[in-house]
Order: sequence, then C-alpha cells, then structure tokens
Amino acid sequence: MAFYSRGVLIFAGFVAVVGAAFYPIYFRPLAHLEEYKKEQLINRAGVVQEDVQPTGLKVWSDPFDRK
Repeated sequence: MAFYSRGVLIFAGFVAVVGAAFYPIYFRPLAHLEEYKKEQLINRAGVVQEDVQPTGLKVWSDPFDRK
C-alpha cells in the first residue's frame, strides 16, 4: 500500500507544480482584467499598428475584449 501512496504523492506534487506555474500565466490575468487592460494601453502607446504588422496579417485586437 505504501507504494501506491508514494505514487499518489508524486503525482499530486506534479499537479501542484503545474498548477502553480499556470496561475500567473493564465488564471491571474483572467481575474484582473482591468489591471492588464491598463498595462497594455501603456505598453502599446505610440505604436502604429500598420508600421509593425506584417503585410496580409490581421491587425492586433484587444486580447481581453469579450464578444
């Protein structure tokens, strides 16, 4: 029985590490939309999309815009 509990602990530890890695990447931006919208406004200020966008590709859109 100890063999199975050790395997469960290893698997649970792996899941915890993956969850901890995904939190700042995926879940925190979803929880703090206004903060990230303001940050993107600051980061993209002064950028002319037509100058940096390759020809034939879709122009940037707001990644936080809900349709």
